[in-house]
Amino acid sequence: MIEKLLVAFDGSAPAQAAFDFALDLAGKYGAELFVLAVSRPPEFGGEEETEAVIEQSRRHYEHVLNPLQARAGGLKARFEVKVGHPAEAIVLYAEDHGIDHIVVGHRGHGLFERWLIGSVARQVIAYAPCAVTVVRPRA
Repeated sequence: MIEKLLVAFDGSAPAQAAFDFALDLAGKYGAELFVLAVSRPPEFGGEEETEAVIEQSRRHYEHVLNPLQARAGGLKARFEVKVGHPAEAIVLYAEDHGIDHIVVGHRGHGLFERWLIGSVARQVIAYAPCAVTVVRPRA
């Protein structure tokens, strides 16, 4: 039984597809829906620059999440923005909130790019404490 469903959201087309899938799944199971956006801190920069980039990114994701709240309708739903590496933040959030199922989008990068930089979806699958569904957007 799915009681708590987490969907990772970054505003991309794959994330939109993942949100649609999670919305449908939450409705069918009567599950609580958690929507998480992760703001990645910059690799380089001073403390003030880093804080400014993080704050700007946080505001961006809050703006991106706003339209989704209306679409969640009568579902019990939470929308949050965290700071960190996306895969790590998703897995930690799932552990901290007792999530039963995670839904992530797949960006569709080429084989070489996935091998070189890795895949958030692949990392979530490897370390998640629960079932994970990877949603690919329709062609």
